[in-house]
Amino acid sequence: MNAALSENMVLRKVELSSEESKLLASFGLLTRKPVLIVFNMGEGQAAPEREFETPSVALQGKLEMEIAQLSPEDAEVFMQEYGIEELSLNKMIRLSYDLLQVQSFFTVGEDEVRAWETKRGATAQESAGEIHTDLQRGFVRAEVVAYDDLISLGGMNEAKSKGKLRLEGKEYLVKDGDIVHIRSSL
Repeated sequence: MNAALSENMVLRKVELSSEESKLLASFGLLTRKPVLIVFNMGEGQAAPEREFETPSVALQGKLEMEIAQLSPEDAEVFMQEYGIEELSLNKMIRLSYDLLQVQSFFTVGEDEVRAWETKRGATAQESAGEIHTDLQRGFVRAEVVAYDDLISLGGMNEAKSKGKLRLEGKEYLVKDGDIVHIRSSL
């Protein structure tokens, strides 16, 4: 690490041991943070054609703001007309999640649906801790339905009746978009 700092290297490029990472974590060093480059382009202006060391996205802020105010049908026509395959906001979110190595899972109640972020590769028990530490400590099991199954079947009751609701243990790796109901002993 000292050699890298002496050579003015950014620390996000340096392989650090877990001890070094823990030591540096409390400093909040900007060169340890992931970087996403965002270009706000004018209408018809081309994005830079050079390669960057970090992910980048070019957006047409004014145009995309206008698109966001249209109905979904009109927005689709407008996007086709301008050759926009995906709105930049969606790209930025996806790239940010990739950079941060996080994913979303959902909890669904009678009166509320919430999205929670957890690191990729997190177990059901670790993900329960994102909701509340007591749920992680008292974790018993997770009831899980994949998002695509829930949407295609039309709801939780239909997913249960079609056998798409699964009971998973502590070691289950939560997937992006899972709908999770945590059962806890606390």
